[in-house]
Amino acid sequence: MEKIKASGGSPPYEHYLEKNGYTNKSIQTYVNAKSRFIEWCETYGTTAETIDYKAVLKYIEHLRKGKLTARTLKTYVGNLKIYFDYLVEENYRQQNIIKELNIKGVKKTVVNNVLEFEELEDLYYSYPTNKGKAIARKRNKIIIGLLVYQGLNTRDLQLLEVDNIQLYKGKVTVPGTKKSNTRDIELKPFQLMEFMEYINEVRPKLVKIRKKLSPSGGDAEGRGGEQLLLPIGKSFKLHNTLHKITKELKEINNKFTDVKQIRTSVIINWLKVHGLRRTQYLAGHKYISSTERYEQDDLESLHETINNFHPFK
Repeated sequence: MEKIKASGGSPPYEHYLEKNGYTNKSIQTYVNAKSRFIEWCETYGTTAETIDYKAVLKYIEHLRKGKLTARTLKTYVGNLKIYFDYLVEENYRQQNIIKELNIKGVKKTVVNNVLEFEELEDLYYSYPTNKGKAIARKRNKIIIGLLVYQGLNTRDLQLLEVDNIQLYKGKVTVPGTKKSNTRDIELKPFQLMEFMEYINEVRPKLVKIRKKLSPSGGDAEGRGGEQLLLPIGKSFKLHNTLHKITKELKEINNKFTDVKQIRTSVIINWLKVHGLRRTQYLAGHKYISSTERYEQDDLESLHETINNFHPFK
């Protein structure tokens, strides 16, 4: 296996981080974490390319001796996971041996005000499309469906393009970001019919409206004519559309608070039906620990999982 060059690299770690959309400030943080790790490896008599899992645990124990809080230590390990992803992508290592490693002692966030699946569905079915501006409301119905049945977040909705809807396969491809993985999620049969109408009839009308409002309206948000969910209005921002949808959904169910609550509720319901690994995929989480945060009703199982991944007391 290729060895990392002492200087430069092909490509250097910084270029890898830039390519994946990290800011200059965060890049420096990750580079510092890498340098700290490599320095320890040299002292211990190993390298980043060859270090094994047990030796990595010794490195983490070395960090713990610095009296770091569990949360800070978790951040350090998270930074290291990114570096190992880089090593794998550049063929310096065969696999990220610490991808599933987790840290004990970080307080678990308890999620309150979770919507049951029936309540989520009611938000979708109770949203009317036959009043007000029918074109905009049919688009909104598409958005609510993606929130309720595919568990998308605001960024996912912004990134969706027409080609991401695979009607012949009955799936939507959700683009990945620096914080999430790409995934294919099945569409409900009734969503297929609504998407067909939206793409062929509703969206073209939205394009015309946008162009009337502004000559550059079709290029709003830098996505040209490919953006799937087209906002209309002076700003052409999807955030404003979601704000209006939120106000209307609160009228349907006073327990509803915001779009984030829907995603949280969907993930918790997925865990009950699909289990941890499948839910991690559907949610687009890069790390299993992100999915574990939503395990509200099975603390004993969660603790056992963390102990298996990280046996330190």
